[in-house]
Amino acid sequence: MSSSVTLAYDYPLLGVFWTTFLIFLWILWFFLLFRLIGDLFRDDELNGWVKASWIIFLIVLPFLAVFVYVLVRGRGMGHREANAAEARQKAFDAYVRRTAAADTPQATPAEELTKLSRLREQGDISEEEFQRAKSKVLH
Repeated sequence: MSSSVTLAYDYPLLGVFWTTFLIFLWILWFFLLFRLIGDLFRDDELNGWVKASWIIFLIVLPFLAVFVYVLVRGRGMGHREANAAEARQKAFDAYVRRTAAADTPQATPAEELTKLSRLREQGDISEEEFQRAKSKVLH
């Protein structure tokens, strides 16, 4: 029984680079595949049958399907991604506005009148401005 053990120093440097390159391509391939699947399901213009057909094509002939998908639908991928990012940003902004508005306590009319009278006493507003602001608070 003769078995050969490969030690780390027996593995050539070019072999390490080649293995690293192949692993990188393998990871890149899966990234691209999942990106295409995500783009496929993000597109609201396609119906379910077309999406299912693309998925089957991606499973049966993955390399050819990815290249065909990028050639046929590649231009719209960037637009769909930009639209999705813009929609996410708008939803986030609306959420922040709602949350900030809910956290801001609303002053009662009595508090507003107290602030106005302090401003009038300090001389920051005139009597006419005080009466105008007072009528806005009370109405």
